[in-house]
Amino acid sequence: MRTILILAPALLLAACGSNGGSSDEGTQISIKGSDGNGFSANLGKDGKVAVDLPGFKANIDLPKVQLDAGDFTLNGVNLPEGSRITNMDVSGNNGDGGVKVNFTSPVGTAAVRDWFQGRLASEGFSLKADGNDLSGTTDDGKAFRLTTKDVGGGKSESVITVGG
Repeated sequence: MRTILILAPALLLAACGSNGGSSDEGTQISIKGSDGNGFSANLGKDGKVAVDLPGFKANIDLPKVQLDAGDFTLNGVNLPEGSRITNMDVSGNNGDGGVKVNFTSPVGTAAVRDWFQGRLASEGFSLKADGNDLSGTTDDGKAFRLTTKDVGGGKSESVITVGG
């Protein structure tokens, strides 16, 4: 957990140059330690960073960050080309934490499901399709879920949840 305490603020700050100022809305990123240590760090869509550590609190204004398909991999699998991450939540809980990633894609729900189903299965995930959603376990036995919905114009909004 100490590693998360040290790395989380650094990760938030390191991501600051990711968007080049090209997006009206950035990516929301939050990192929380939920094992009683009181740690949290949050990077808002507007570039405002809030860090709350035992004995240290800060509010910092930074440029907006927009994460896209090339900025995220899950066992070596990127998001579908053209996808943009709208929200990322990372939580720690004595080794049982998790990650939740919300993203938009320029392709429909079936294409998103098929993208992940084949690629993650070859990375050792055990997955089952349920309509346009996927559920199962990662290669190391953590719970995995992909939910996706069409939003019109051949586009979709999806959520990946791993663990926690």
